[in-house]
Amino acid sequence: MAGFEQQDQALVWNLGHQTVRIEPWGSDSLRVRATENAEIRDDLPQALVAPPATTVQIEINAARASIRNGSMAAEVWLDKNTIRFINPNTGGEYLAEDAPRHWPPARNFRHAAGDNFEVQARFKAYEDERLYGLGQHQHGYLDQKGCVIDLVQFNTESSVPFLLSSRGYGFLWNNPAVGRVELGRNATRWIAHATVQLDYWITAGSTPADILEHYADATGYTPMMPDWAMGFWQCKLRYSTQEELLSVAREYKRRGLPLSVIVADFFHWSLQGDWQFDPAKWPDPAAMVRELEELGIKLMVSIWPTVNALNPNFKEMQQRGLLIRTERGIPVLLSYVDNKPEGPVNLYIYDATNPEARQYIWQKARAGYYRHGVKAWWLDETEPEIDPLHFDNMRYHLGNGQAVANIYPMMHARGFYEGMQAEGEQEILLLCRAAWAGSQRYGAAVWTGDIYSTFEVLQAQVRAGLNMALSGIPWWCTDIGGFYGGDPDSPYFRELIVRWFQFGAFCPLFRLHGWREPAVRYPIPSGGSNEVWSFGDEAYAILSGYLFLRERLRSYIATQMRLAHEKGIPPMRPLFFDFPQDAASFNIDDQFMFGPDLMVAPVLHQGERNRSVYLPTGTSWKEAWSDQVLDGGQMITADAPLDRIPLYLRGQARLPIRAVN
Repeated sequence: MAGFEQQDQALVWNLGHQTVRIEPWGSDSLRVRATENAEIRDDLPQALVAPPATTVQIEINAARASIRNGSMAAEVWLDKNTIRFINPNTGGEYLAEDAPRHWPPARNFRHAAGDNFEVQARFKAYEDERLYGLGQHQHGYLDQKGCVIDLVQFNTESSVPFLLSSRGYGFLWNNPAVGRVELGRNATRWIAHATVQLDYWITAGSTPADILEHYADATGYTPMMPDWAMGFWQCKLRYSTQEELLSVAREYKRRGLPLSVIVADFFHWSLQGDWQFDPAKWPDPAAMVRELEELGIKLMVSIWPTVNALNPNFKEMQQRGLLIRTERGIPVLLSYVDNKPEGPVNLYIYDATNPEARQYIWQKARAGYYRHGVKAWWLDETEPEIDPLHFDNMRYHLGNGQAVANIYPMMHARGFYEGMQAEGEQEILLLCRAAWAGSQRYGAAVWTGDIYSTFEVLQAQVRAGLNMALSGIPWWCTDIGGFYGGDPDSPYFRELIVRWFQFGAFCPLFRLHGWREPAVRYPIPSGGSNEVWSFGDEAYAILSGYLFLRERLRSYIATQMRLAHEKGIPPMRPLFFDFPQDAASFNIDDQFMFGPDLMVAPVLHQGERNRSVYLPTGTSWKEAWSDQVLDGGQMITADAPLDRIPLYLRGQARLPIRAVN
């Protein structure tokens, strides 16, 4: 039947072969689904969790219909074939579908394969709109208006298809298909290359905090960050033996330096797909974990999703259908090195979208690590990494790669999160190289992947981290110093590591990692020293000072992590998040708030010894190193000698920035 009808709390719009369903999904929020197949499906992989019951108002007449849920309403007209989202209290428009006069329509379905379509959804562009979120990208922009963003997971690029708009709405493209979003001046267009239906969610809020709380309601809240994760993490590529790792941990304690986590990176195994320590180089993992625990240090281990065909686990996984397949050719998705044979080896990847495969991997990790006391997991290659990036040639348990590939990081994290929960563990954190919408509910912390060691790359990380925070992923960090390169004897790198370390001390996670020179590339990658004492005496004196500063802030950080857990408020966020009434704050993309009381202005350029700092209106600011009080609403020049990052306390806030002698 053509026209509008009400089905329970949903407004259903039938037009030709297309069915559109609009329904409430949480406070001030609506979910929109549409298809040209026989029916709207509820069983597809997606990010949303079940919403609480909501009372809505639906009005229908012959030409027009509307649905209202709190401060979000949708209006539809038969003759226009578009949806308009408004604030019903003011009549103001949040967002509206847009279609040219003749073609294409606002919701365009082009047949792909089987029941799949390439789906495009086109919306109006607004000249004054600023757009944030969309996960983690290396383009170096905070405001992404004007950008074209691929909706795809790969190393350094993490796709979380949620946008926060300066117009007071949040928008989730609730679809794990590979695609893109075009944030143009003339239109905003979302594209999924293969999907059975269009699916998006939109919410309204008077502040960015309101919007992110609604988003957390809809996709899940992050757990409470474990206390052990809030301190300093030591990591490098790579500690090759149990004794080498322990010697570094002992040296930190001998020097009296705080250390919370130390990481055993890749190739601690015998073969990829073992998910256990190589007994020749790591002879007594349980004793290692006990010694580290006595020192107050957690051991984190690297988990790869890859399997070498020489591994005894491979045949069983292949026979049970636990590996990602290919639609054509042999099911090899990555060529890399392993302990044997020497040189490149073809690797297979377990299928995290298969519940049986997730359970299998967890049981292997449980036997290989957890029974020795390991409870912290680094899920590397979480995208997973494939070469070439031909997603249409991948066959997952949930479907073709074009249709589902972006959900892999979330499902991989889910397997370890649920495995830990089944063991009765409550403190769960997973360091992941990629995430998707909803990953936060499985304890996913994200880092920016294998980035280069330059000041230009450091600059981009600030914006990447802020956009990840606005994508609903509050746990985030970088490889301090960058991953590729970095000569500890180089004056350039010594300055870079100091400035990056200062920035890292005020990120949600504080983690030193990298592949330092002299770098070994064959047969197994390894790198030079990467401890805080590795970069010369001047750098060591500065870095150790920031280790202790981070420790002094642990109570404050814990409070911010509690807010992330309970309200979805990220600890690291742009200035406009806390000062949305200050128009100038939207123009600042190289400063950030770390919680409500501390503003951070990292030094991001080589040789820079002062920098411009904007002080938002509505409060006074105290320069944390001198106690000088300054009025808000002005741009100042801040001193920034090598040992100092500009920090400012809001109003009457008091934090232990300086050491008390």
